[in-house]
Amino acid sequence: MTHPARDLLATTTAELAPDPESNPLVPRIARGEASRRILAALALEQSWVIPADRRAFLHLAERSATTGPEAAAYFTTLAEGEALARERLDAFARACGVDEAGAASYEPLPGCQAYPAYVAWLALNASPADVVLALTANFSAWGGYCATIAEALRDHYGFTDEACGFFDFFAEPSPELDRLATGAVQAALDAGRLDETRAHTYGRLLQVYEASFWSTLGQLT
Repeated sequence: MTHPARDLLATTTAELAPDPESNPLVPRIARGEASRRILAALALEQSWVIPADRRAFLHLAERSATTGPEAAAYFTTLAEGEALARERLDAFARACGVDEAGAASYEPLPGCQAYPAYVAWLALNASPADVVLALTANFSAWGGYCATIAEALRDHYGFTDEACGFFDFFAEPSPELDRLATGAVQAALDAGRLDETRAHTYGRLLQVYEASFWSTLGQLT
């Protein structure tokens, strides 16, 4: 039995899968070749990304509350996940040698912050149902990156399980989030509220900004 929403999510994720060449940094981390400075910058950039994305997801949930309760549940769950991830980020930052003074004085890199800036744009301007489809495709790549990094941090950098917790969190499959995404997309399809072309554009741009995040970090030494 076919499931239109599930099929659409799978097809879109496959179509928007990033070119392996678009992210040279994660393979460097996987080989243990990335410097501690790059890892520290990764932690510090994420300390800006995570709270920004959380607020964007909460705004999307609020916008969805009356017209798309399924999407509202999806974005609320995403926001809750960002809060949990933020709690795990500090251990990674400490393992990278980041102290309170360093975190306070850090200047974020524009190429890394383009992604959360665009997520904020989506929160203000895009149809929430279209954003569900775009984000689901993007999260597939992000989860794979996190799984690779978590393994490398243990194997090559000697990080503890606590220090790897941030990446472990995103690397773990989330059947509940998949269920919520499928429900939100199906509800939008049934109501004629999903613009697949627009969602594909959003997803493509998210992948470009994701690549910008990694390539910007990769330019550090």
